[in-house]
Formats: sequence, C-alpha cells, structure tokens
Amino acid sequence: MVTEIIKNREIDFKTITPSILYFGNPVAIVSSINPDGSPNLAPISSFWGLGWTMVLGQLSDTQTLDDLQRQPDCVVNVPSPDLWEAVERLAPLTGKNPVPPEKSAKFRFPPDKFVEAGLTPLASESVRAPRVKECPVQLEATVSHIHTLQGEPRLDKLGGGAAVEVRILKAHVRADFVLRENYVNPEKWQPLIYNFRHYFGLGAQLGKTFRAEI
Repeated sequence: MVTEIIKNREIDFKTITPSILYFGNPVAIVSSINPDGSPNLAPISSFWGLGWTMVLGQLSDTQTLDDLQRQPDCVVNVPSPDLWEAVERLAPLTGKNPVPPEKSAKFRFPPDKFVEAGLTPLASESVRAPRVKECPVQLEATVSHIHTLQGEPRLDKLGGGAAVEVRILKAHVRADFVLRENYVNPEKWQPLIYNFRHYFGLGAQLGKTFRAEI
C-alpha cells in the first residue's frame, strides 16, 4: 500500500549536509580496563555485528580506544530503552585525567563511571572487563584488529577515528528475553536507538525476514 502511494505521487528530495549520520543506530555501553586496572565505561552509537564479529566505531581521542589498544578485553553491553537516562549520564564523562583542553568545555572526569551512571559492575567469565548488570545483553569480547580511519575531512576534524574489530566470546542475555535455548525473543527484547542525537525504542513489529527460524 505504501509503495503504491509513493508511486502515484511526486516526492521531493533535498541534498543536505547533516552534521551526523545516525539514521537510527543501536546504542551500546563498552566496558574496558584503564591503565590502573579500574573499569571504564563509554556509550557508543556506532557498532554493528556480522556472525560473532563486531565492529565498534571509536574516535581517536577516547580513553576506550586507548584501553583497547593496550588491553584487548572488553564487554559490549546493550541497553534497553528504559536505560536511556543512564546512558545520557555517561555521555558527558571522559576517562581521560586530566581532561584534554579540547574536551574541557563539555566533558568531565569522574573517579567511578559506574557510580556516576547509577550502574552495577558484574564480573565477566572470560575477560577482565566487567559487565553492566542492568543491561539485558552483555557480550564479552576481545579485540582482533584496530583499523585506523583516515581521509574523511569531517572525521579528521574530530581528530580521526578507528574501527575496532572484536570477537565475541560469550553472550549473556537476561533470562526473560530468551525464547528458547539459543533464541532471543524479538517481541520482548528491544534495543535503545540513537536517532540523530535523540533516544528511541522500537515500534510495533512490521514483519519478519524469510530467514527467521521462529
């Protein structure tokens, strides 16, 4: 029906230059290990998975990238929509101490990000970095490769970035979201979505792919 409506009317398009390209990205909270052995937490909105490999987008000036270059253990914690306020409490925090001059106007360094965000550390089984207890999905991972991103003027203006390739070692999912032994119930589970710097959940189900097994 929607397709027919589009076919039967004229649609205008505008060529624009958005400041960001977050056309509805899921949010994750990455936990890593600081040089002093303390945990670091950072929200990200640039990540994707293929098989049991995930790629995490990181700006070059982040403590998380420094941590992952030094120590490969991490956890990709995936929050549900009700955790958006905790994610936002993390957003203006940096793990760098002292805070770099270029960040000092908007960011501050806290001694404990878990406390600041109102979140609870939970010991991992295969990596040093802790999980976030409140996140319904917790993916223990280790870094496989770090690919430096170069040559894009807008990214270079931010100091550059990296695509961090991680291998998922263990997937922990809150029990009430598990439909059968190895399946997540898509009717109960919803990720937190970052849509042009605004937080959203998902709407009602529209359908399913032909590859859906349940």
